[in-house]
Amino acid sequence: MPTSWCSIHRVVCSTTMRCDILTLFPAPVEAYLAVGVVGRAAVSGTLDLRVHDLRRWAINRYGQTDDEPYGGGPGMVLLAPVVVRAVRDVQGPGEPGHVVLPDPRGRPFTDRVARELAALPRLLFVCGRYEGFDDRVRELIHGDEISLGDFVLSGGELAALAMLDALARFLPGVVGDPESVASDSFATGLLDHPVYTRPRSFEGLEVPEVLVSGHHEEVRRWRLEQAVRVTLRRRPDLLWENWEQFTDEVRALVRAQAAADGIELAPKFQR
Repeated sequence: MPTSWCSIHRVVCSTTMRCDILTLFPAPVEAYLAVGVVGRAAVSGTLDLRVHDLRRWAINRYGQTDDEPYGGGPGMVLLAPVVVRAVRDVQGPGEPGHVVLPDPRGRPFTDRVARELAALPRLLFVCGRYEGFDDRVRELIHGDEISLGDFVLSGGELAALAMLDALARFLPGVVGDPESVASDSFATGLLDHPVYTRPRSFEGLEVPEVLVSGHHEEVRRWRLEQAVRVTLRRRPDLLWENWEQFTDEVRALVRAQAAADGIELAPKFQR
């Protein structure tokens, strides 16, 4: 198999995270990895990205990687000998890496999980297709099954790329302004506040006056109030999950917004 784009355009440094992706469709994966945050991380040497075509480990000269399920039923199942051999070969004799299996049955992928994965020295994403893997794959490679949500994709590639994009933002030097990561949705337990840019007026809608006032403390307070408001209305579960880490200011804003919206808080959140 020809060397992938990702293994050509990289500069490996001492802080490089290696990430391997096993897939039946390497071309679209490599195309995505060439752009944006992940692409910059690969070029700078922060990420050592390598894409591997599962067909390299096919069981015959026809490139077979799947077969019909025992017991009947629709779809095709990826063969355990193909996937297990591929994982073991890619792992090699050194650091085996943390194997990730994108799977709707896995643990939910969150901002916290992205940070957890970003702290590891090596990741290996194994992308399923069709009806998924022969279940012996899970038992033999002991992968970390992670789900993007309660829905099904046609393959694990999109899920793997979404996870990689999210975790790459936490790697040193990948995002130009670290503050943009620190203030993103979920990073503080709140959804992000609304943002605006030019023009100041558009189709009768104006940019909030406080944002053009020049008063930095008022802008900070307004943004925090808006973040609390949107979180309470759209994802209140985040407030209750992160209540203990919030400052007194945030808690007071939650109580005030709940009262304004006619929401009755549980006693533990009223104190």
